[in-house]
Amino acid sequence: MGVNIAVVDYGLGNLHSVAKALEHVLPNGRVVVTSDPDVILAADRVVFPGQGAARDCMAEIDARGLRGVIAESARSKPFLGICMGLQVLFSHSEEGDTPLLGIFPGRVERFSEAQMRDQQGNRLKVPHMGWNNVHRLGTHPLWAGIADEARFYFVHSYYCVPDAADLCIGTSRYPAEFCCACARGNLFAVQFHPEKSQSAGLRLLENFVSWDGTVR
Repeated sequence: MGVNIAVVDYGLGNLHSVAKALEHVLPNGRVVVTSDPDVILAADRVVFPGQGAARDCMAEIDARGLRGVIAESARSKPFLGICMGLQVLFSHSEEGDTPLLGIFPGRVERFSEAQMRDQQGNRLKVPHMGWNNVHRLGTHPLWAGIADEARFYFVHSYYCVPDAADLCIGTSRYPAEFCCACARGNLFAVQFHPEKSQSAGLRLLENFVSWDGTVR
């Protein structure tokens, strides 16, 4: 029997494109978009995507009774967070002064408007939207076959600041360096959108569907 992947549906996020990208790299498995706690807990792997405001995301997670389900999945099986699915793993977001899930120690901050200038002095927009290079920090099974400084697609106004430096496994720049990928044990989460990132993104998803949740 093939791998069974649950894509967590809490009412916010581009779930269709995430599911389609996973189906593309998992021809012999099953991808289910669901908010059913039992289905999520029974899955072999869990993908936690999302977009929108932090306070709205947390309200929907609680309204659907998914807080404990997400925490248990993040503890027990290969788990991939995408975009807001990375941010809500942290302790607190300055977006709406919002308490988050607290799975990763650290906070989520907004890009500073005062610092939004490139090296030529040109004004940079917030949100950070478009393709950007990702610098890998160390090795991880999900980076396999992906070149350092590969380009991924971003859409976000906030970024994560881990308390522990070793949580960060990838960085990008806009214009200053910020953490865009975090990993610990069976958890891997990214600020960018692998489902929109062509070959590099599909390779990351392919690595995830074959990952057993351990780091060697």
